[in-house]
Amino acid sequence: MELYQGIILGIIQGLTEFLPVSSSGHLVLGQIFFGITESQLTFDISVHMGTLLAVLVVYASDIRAILISVLGFISKAVSLKPMAHLLKEDKNLQLAGLILIGSIPTAFIGLILKQFEHILFASEVLVGFMLILTGTILWASKNFYFSKSKKDGFSIKKVLIIGVGQGLAVIPGISRSGTTITLGMFLGLDRHNAAKFSFLLSIPAILGAQILSIKDMINSGFVIDSITIYATIVSFITGLLALKLLLSLVHSGRFHLFAPYCWLIGSLVLLSKFV
Repeated sequence: MELYQGIILGIIQGLTEFLPVSSSGHLVLGQIFFGITESQLTFDISVHMGTLLAVLVVYASDIRAILISVLGFISKAVSLKPMAHLLKEDKNLQLAGLILIGSIPTAFIGLILKQFEHILFASEVLVGFMLILTGTILWASKNFYFSKSKKDGFSIKKVLIIGVGQGLAVIPGISRSGTTITLGMFLGLDRHNAAKFSFLLSIPAILGAQILSIKDMINSGFVIDSITIYATIVSFITGLLALKLLLSLVHSGRFHLFAPYCWLIGSLVLLSKFV
């Protein structure tokens, strides 16, 4: 891989990880476009860690509050102090529990689909169809915008459904953020909470997926070269900008504007294969 190719793929990862257009689908198409046929596992893991860092930066205060609540709960549990009131009153502790619950179906589906990743990530046709599906999901989201004053909150059922959506987004061409945010709004969450929960839920999913890939990376004799380092830095910077842009669009009710782009790219991919 040449340096310019790595930089471009880092930009693609940074932008598409958060903009609802499927990062996995675009990385597959980008590598095919550049004629990169060999496994780029170390590169893929690194640029994903760059975008994970962007989430950690944007939601640093929320993550800090959640960790403080969880550590406080563990401390009381170890010292055998009463904890029932914490589960009822501590919103951050409740949020941590919801993230854990939502991660269960994500992990289950992700582990199943991982067995077929060589098939899934080799099909341009699949990417094309899934991008069109993503566009349809995004377009439907314009019917589910609720004001910030809406009081319909979280439930175990809702986070399980959102977790299923996140798990299915392992399929290249399906946008993780597009699917989970739209599902959240469809289930009655206001757009602020739908977006916030989507990205907090992505943290264990992204981290878990990369941890599972580390064994394969070590077995392949990984080397983190300068191209990978530059691409990771680029993915972090562009990811930070893309995440802030997406949150602005979600909060202003313009999330669905990415639908035509997904339809266009998906259609072009299919036309290139069948025409």
